[in-house]
Amino acid sequence: MIADAPVTRWYLELLLLVALQRLVELRVADRHRRRLLARGGIEVGAAHYPWMVALHVSFLLACGVEVALFNRPFLPWLGVPMLGLVVLAAALRFWAIRSLGERWTTRVIVLPGEQRIQRGPYRFMRHPNYVAVVIEMAALPLVHAAWLTAVLWSVLNGLLLRHRVRVETTALRAASTFSPEPAPSRTRA
Repeated sequence: MIADAPVTRWYLELLLLVALQRLVELRVADRHRRRLLARGGIEVGAAHYPWMVALHVSFLLACGVEVALFNRPFLPWLGVPMLGLVVLAAALRFWAIRSLGERWTTRVIVLPGEQRIQRGPYRFMRHPNYVAVVIEMAALPLVHAAWLTAVLWSVLNGLLLRHRVRVETTALRAASTFSPEPAPSRTRA
């Protein structure tokens, strides 16, 4: 029997809500990806993308499995502040996505010659979406005392993000220094 069954049920519903949010984000990201590629965007670092997907899917599953399997209790003194952090992380993620507009994707796609976005949270930090992910990976499991998932997936996420940030930073630097050839002049001779 699971301790605090109503609270555990609520937590599992929260995980489902986060999963549904991610599915919506994936649809938006794919639409943006197609548009960026049609505008001459270049995808880099595609080899690590399946690992990111696997990490995020397994993270949500691990949150629920740890709570159920190890009968983790809901500790209000921990769970309530962690829920607050989850909400703040979601707000930061939404702000970052909104600030990037159609340039936001879950993949690394750059538009040669385009400048970096400098509005929204990007005025204050380079990778606000990744900051939101780091907060969420630590806080979401701790809403229901799933400390093992919080620790393990935070470490795995840190390793993957270290690689991802390196790939993205290199790609953005290269894209901002590349200037596409000007369009041929259409003046009459």
